[in-house]
Amino acid sequence: MKVIESIKPFAKGLSKDIPRSLVKNAVIYTRVSTKEQADTNQSLETQRKYCLDYANKQALNVLGFFGGTYESAKTDERNEFNRMMRFVKNQKEQVSTILVYSLDRFSRTGDNAIFISSELKKIGVSIFAVTQPIDVSTHAGVLQQNIQFIFSKYDNDLRRDKCVAGMKEKLLKGELVGLPPTGYYFDRTVGKKEQRILMNEKSKIIKKAFLLKVNERLSNIEIAVKISTPELGLSSKRLGEIFRNPFYCGYISHNFLGGELVKGKHEALVSEAVFLAANNIVSKEAFGYKHQQKNNDIPLKAFIKCSECGSPLTGYLVKKKNLYYYKCNTLGCRCNRSAKMMHEKFKDFLKGFEVKEEFFNPLRDQLLRTFENLTSTDREALRMLKQNLSEVEEKIETIDERYALGEIDGLVYGKIITKYNIQKKELTDQIDKPKFKLSNPLHFINNSLKICSNLSELWVFADYDLRRKVQKILFPRGLFYDRKKEQYRTEDVNVIVQLTQYLSGDWNKKNRNFQENISENSGFVPEIGIEPIHLTVHDFESCASTNSATQACWGCFIANRAANMCNL
Repeated sequence: MKVIESIKPFAKGLSKDIPRSLVKNAVIYTRVSTKEQADTNQSLETQRKYCLDYANKQALNVLGFFGGTYESAKTDERNEFNRMMRFVKNQKEQVSTILVYSLDRFSRTGDNAIFISSELKKIGVSIFAVTQPIDVSTHAGVLQQNIQFIFSKYDNDLRRDKCVAGMKEKLLKGELVGLPPTGYYFDRTVGKKEQRILMNEKSKIIKKAFLLKVNERLSNIEIAVKISTPELGLSSKRLGEIFRNPFYCGYISHNFLGGELVKGKHEALVSEAVFLAANNIVSKEAFGYKHQQKNNDIPLKAFIKCSECGSPLTGYLVKKKNLYYYKCNTLGCRCNRSAKMMHEKFKDFLKGFEVKEEFFNPLRDQLLRTFENLTSTDREALRMLKQNLSEVEEKIETIDERYALGEIDGLVYGKIITKYNIQKKELTDQIDKPKFKLSNPLHFINNSLKICSNLSELWVFADYDLRRKVQKILFPRGLFYDRKKEQYRTEDVNVIVQLTQYLSGDWNKKNRNFQENISENSGFVPEIGIEPIHLTVHDFESCASTNSATQACWGCFIANRAANMCNL
């Protein structure tokens, strides 16, 4: 029965008037595996020549050249490969053939390569290797090509196993595989038979970073600001990676070692004790300190320093009297005082920092205003974190879908999904931080004020741990004891205590110089009186980046130290 011509365009399949075999358009794909091969043009020109010769003999019209560089065939997530695939699928002039030198130049992914070839076949595109001519128009030819793809993957796996075995053997000998970390370099003067890794000038800076982390307990951001140079360019994130790399204390870590460490042949930059301390794993015994037993009869031990020589006071018991004393161990310094007397003076000293109850209301109002001011920034930060988390979750969903559809192989999926999962955990951890979860600031503030109103009694009736905690929070850098004047003095006081003491009314009686210190250290603080303070515009992030962030403004001290008061 004759079909009306106007209806004929609605027919499915290829037109018999234009057989697929008559489509003479092709593209050429060439590839090498390593950068060295690409730089020296090894085999790339040969591949191109063979493919062009075949195209000329078969009268094929070459529409484009792709590849021409180094791309690993272990994965099909390749820039040039993907560019070719997009060209073939979107080209208006129909492409019938992808010419390659050999099938392993196209892909070594085995089952994924078979899937790609079958998808191409559905749109009328065949893969043809000029040195492995196979007629893929037949089922037998397709089977033969698929076997070649599987064999390429098998050959690739064998090569990888041999390479991994050699690398693992090298690692077990204490030699490094890959580039040395920052601060080290390969000494090539000894030849290839023996690996020799030496320290360069950057090693001094890396060692300084470790010591700052251990001795001064600085954060990674603070260390990065102190030691980073334009040439070195160490960020806080990069420093974190360095501190966790056991290479710097003489060990080699690698995925091929299956969770084990191997003693390296290289010289260690820092000791094992310093490395562990930088990662908060080591105890003080590793540095030669003896463990100090908790003794609530001498809680000021090592916290109080002698004003004459600056040495911490030790504590001891006079067994005949059954009395405890504090003393300075510096030869010639005669600072030796009864613990009972020292404790009474410390109690009186604390009373000078207590807050009077009549100032609770203005303080509470001010702290609530400050909290609202600070959390407005936190709310925006939380919104951005949740938005970033949503984007990462969408990426995870997309990559899962692509893997399920077979668009990417397992190796690529594993690397990408691991990366996204790490990002998701980091974002979730930030969202779960306490500063985003403080739902009852009034309770928080009331507790802090109650503690500040009765510091001396709190310390007297506390156990050893709480006493030490109170001391550390109130006076972060400890206290000095002047044996001549028989009094304590300090260079650093918790800002919330300092400011609330100012408001409590003892200003003119006890510390005429206190006002000058407040003025110098608190440039962002408006004039303080009985009425609540009206906050000025303040860049909290800029303030927090300075060394004196905890003393810079009325707003910052809540974020830095007021939280510690509530933890008492």
